[in-house]
Order: sequence, then C-alpha cells, then structure tokens
Amino acid sequence: MVTLETTVLLAGIVKPMKIVAGTFRVQPGTRARFFEEVAPMVATSLEEPGCRVYAFTPDPVDPDLIRLYELWDHQEALDQHFASEHMAAWKERAASLPVMSREIMCYTVTDARPLG
Repeated sequence: MVTLETTVLLAGIVKPMKIVAGTFRVQPGTRARFFEEVAPMVATSLEEPGCRVYAFTPDPVDPDLIRLYELWDHQEALDQHFASEHMAAWKERAASLPVMSREIMCYTVTDARPLG
C-alpha cells in the first residue's frame, strides 16, 4: 500500500510520489522486438534509487499496444532517471524501433489508499 507515510521526507517537506503511465503503439508484429530492446533499460531502471515500479506490459487485447507504468519516490528520482546514461542509450535504441505512436503522462501522487 502506498500512503503519504511512504513518501520521502526531506527537511520536513513531503515530496509527492510520481506515476508515469502511458502507451506505445508498435507496428503490427513487432511487439517482441520492442520488449527485447527495452528489457535491459527496465532492469537497470529498477535498480535506481527511488524507483519502485518500472514496467512495460503487453495489452491483453490489442497485440500492437504496450503499456508503461512507473512509480517513483519523488520528482528528483525521476529527474535523475532521465539524466542517466542508460536512458540516453535507450533513447538512441528506441529511435530505430517501429513505434507508430506513444502517449505518456506524469502524475503527482498526494494521496493513495487501497480499493475495495
């Protein structure tokens, strides 16, 4: 369960968690190639300080849709992730992938509770 108590406290200031979520639409039949290319970047990202979840997952209905979900302790951790060497390498590899479109959003989490 993620709560405000699980966010990082620095100098008495609560730093909201960040969720990055989105989708990638790949050319038909190229989803496996996308996952092969992204796997090393995901593994390295999961080792970064402040990274709680980092996942690219196949949509269960649409074979050409890939879903992205990331959970970060705070904005600074996400900023460090974007500035990392492995992200620069990923951007170079990703440029050659058959991605037709992508939509990615960043959300600020100020509260969370279990559903149900």
